Amino acid sequence: MATTGFGVIRHTTLIITALLLLSGCATLRQFGPSVQVASVTPGQYIALKRGDILTSGKLSEATTETLRVAGLDETTCAKPGLPCIEAMEASIVVREEDKRSTLAELWLQQAMAMPAPKAKRGTTPAMIVADPGFQPRLDAWMQVARQAYAYLFFTERTANQRGFEDRQTQVRDYYNLAAQEAAVMLFDAYSSQQVRNKDGRLQLGRWTFVLAPADTGVVQDTREPIELVPAASLSFTGTLRRVQRRDGFGAELVAVMADPASDGLAAAHGHGRTAADDAASAQRWSGMPSPSITVLLRFSGGNLWEVLHDETPTVEIHDPYQIAAVELHGQKVPLAANFTAGYALWLARSNFSRQSLRSLFGSKGGIDRPHLFMLQPYDPKRRVLLMIHGLASSPEAWVNVANELMRDDEIRREFQVWQFYYPTNMPIALSHDAIRHTLDDVMQHYDPTGKAQASHDMVVVAHSMGGVISRLLVSSSGDHLVDTLLSTAKMSPRQRELLRTRGAPLLTFQPEPEISRVVFIATPHRGTDVAGTRLGRWIGRLVRLPLTVLEDVAGVDDGGSFDAKDAKQGYQMNSIQNLDKDDAFVKAVADLPMSPQVRYHSIIARANADGPLDKTDDGLVPYWSSHLPNAVSEKVIVSGHSVQEATPAIVELRRILHEDMQAHDGGQK
Repeated sequence: MATTGFGVIRHTTLIITALLLLSGCATLRQFGPSVQVASVTPGQYIALKRGDILTSGKLSEATTETLRVAGLDETTCAKPGLPCIEAMEASIVVREEDKRSTLAELWLQQAMAMPAPKAKRGTTPAMIVADPGFQPRLDAWMQVARQAYAYLFFTERTANQRGFEDRQTQVRDYYNLAAQEAAVMLFDAYSSQQVRNKDGRLQLGRWTFVLAPADTGVVQDTREPIELVPAASLSFTGTLRRVQRRDGFGAELVAVMADPASDGLAAAHGHGRTAADDAASAQRWSGMPSPSITVLLRFSGGNLWEVLHDETPTVEIHDPYQIAAVELHGQKVPLAANFTAGYALWLARSNFSRQSLRSLFGSKGGIDRPHLFMLQPYDPKRRVLLMIHGLASSPEAWVNVANELMRDDEIRREFQVWQFYYPTNMPIALSHDAIRHTLDDVMQHYDPTGKAQASHDMVVVAHSMGGVISRLLVSSSGDHLVDTLLSTAKMSPRQRELLRTRGAPLLTFQPEPEISRVVFIATPHRGTDVAGTRLGRWIGRLVRLPLTVLEDVAGVDDGGSFDAKDAKQGYQMNSIQNLDKDDAFVKAVADLPMSPQVRYHSIIARANADGPLDKTDDGLVPYWSSHLPNAVSEKVIVSGHSVQEATPAIVELRRILHEDMQAHDGGQK
């Protein structure tokens, strides 16, 4: 029998109504798809995928989903706090891996919400530890570290199996931050003597921290820090181009040491000197006072339950320059490192830029003797990369050079960086002599037998006037310097007598045997035109030398007192005048033979790319003065005089060092 149109419509309506009723919400739903789609940008997708409590201030999608699976998102965990954490811990419906990563982030949320004492001038570690919130904050951060540690090493999958998962990176960051905060709090408690210290075990509230023994086979820095600074809390501006890091496991910190060397240098001009200053400056070398370290908290136990109940974690302190990876529960993991923070913090606090100018003009607050800074503790197994700055400069001249080179794993394994800081107002001969003797004293102190690798095949990198000094370090003088000065320099009778009787030891030397390669950067081997101009002579007259130097190089009357008139009429021998192309000293130095055992390279700047090369200069040093005919290599870069900081110069320096390492490994010298 035929069905009427009305019947078909009625029949269809009944079917649709039945389906809607079966869906559970017929009267509330509108017709259409139950799932809608919208477009997101790649950036939005990544932000949603990787965002967490650290980056966005909101819990991550992974934690939110775990709370939802546990049925806690709209109940106990609708608000953050300890009830949510306890409920998550008690849940039995989520995987341990998800539970531990979620608890690490929930504890992180709790720790970040706890107010810390505001840092004010005069705030001491004792005041920080006395704050009533100190122990609860420490407990929260330790819970973050322990939960993250349990997730990383004691859940269903290993760290290697999780591989490139974003969640693992997030939880690793939670651990690193917690280790950082706990380490700083522990240091404050230790500094304020608020912890009980017995046999390397520090008791602080419910936690007993066990100090791990030092790494075997590595050189230890035995100095006691006076401040512990999180590397992540430092932001550097100025000439530093970038921060060099290594991603990995552990808290990146800077251990700031007392720096009697810099204090002594600052007072070395005779103003406000103390016995401590004299003692500090008597030893003309020291370690860089803010080395980078990496701290780990290692929880003990053979299974998840034991780790989650361990309240006796081991504190490990590693030198990231010497240790690249650690083994944790059978897994080798990279050690986090910040190679820039300690070095940059030292330079930022040093006031070198002002001090170097004060030294040049003999002002209060300058220095009057060279000092050698070791950027890492002396290591007998690593060769020395020695850097010597130029006129009116300081270790700041090498900020990007050293920073970039230490990023290179091979260079970092092969070399330890030393930097000389010296007063650039001194006559070049005196600076060279003082640097040479300091270098000899350092080598004798650390390696009296001369058998260590550090005592051989040193590479020297020198800029500007530092290059002239470096050339003297690898040259043979014979009687040439003394004879040339006596025959060509305009000297007073008293100066000639001093040169004959006392100048010979200063101007007679042989190549330093430990140096095997030198890189000369913008070096005026034959002087400059600028130093002899009216402006150069005027600046030269502003340079002031210490009285003891004036007595030696200027003149002394028959009674033994300083004769200013004789000094004015005699040979003017400060650093700027030494760099005049017509100066007798620099002309004599240019003729000295360098050791045939030393390979040398030139990095030369030209301010303008146009015109014949031999007619160019870098604004201060002409090409004809910086060019060495027999150099192993010569790199010409369009740049001003501070070319050592230019990227092409650093690339060339890296190339030279790799060439040197290959030659060294192949048995060549």
